[in-house]
Amino acid sequence: MIIRRAKSDDAQGIAEVHVDSWRSTYQGIIPDDFLDNLSVEQRTELWKINIAKEENYVVVAENNAGQIIGFADAWKRDSNAVENASDLTSIYLLENYQGKGIGKRLFQAQFAHFKKMGYEKIFVEVLEENKTRFFYEYYGAKLVQTVQIKIGGKILNELIYVWEKVDDVIEKIESR
Repeated sequence: MIIRRAKSDDAQGIAEVHVDSWRSTYQGIIPDDFLDNLSVEQRTELWKINIAKEENYVVVAENNAGQIIGFADAWKRDSNAVENASDLTSIYLLENYQGKGIGKRLFQAQFAHFKKMGYEKIFVEVLEENKTRFFYEYYGAKLVQTVQIKIGGKILNELIYVWEKVDDVIEKIESR
């Protein structure tokens, strides 16, 4: 298993994980017709742009066969006006690789980046029904706000969490 910074030619592999993960993670949460219409081709174009942006930090998990099986990305959202802060924007893994510590390694890579960049507070947004929120809570994220968003015509609660100190998160990761 290798965790490394994404390159432009990783866009399709990331897109495949993105679409597959959304379909498995959000089944029964987001309407099926929305999930069925997700496009690897469209997501590939999105990820080419995301990887190319200097302020984005995208890492991938690659299995021993060189297949991208997960990714994590981070950048400061336009809505984040907090000084010395950034956002963990996503962590996704193919379903059969979940629960094996790979998400933790992707998470760790992002927090090492946050520390290197000098960020103190980190925000993450997650749908209320997404079990990943318990992973974030395990590592000390505190709920600060709930907002309603619409995806595929359905109103969903999105939870906004914050980690107040990057060093505290790194310490927790290393101790567990």
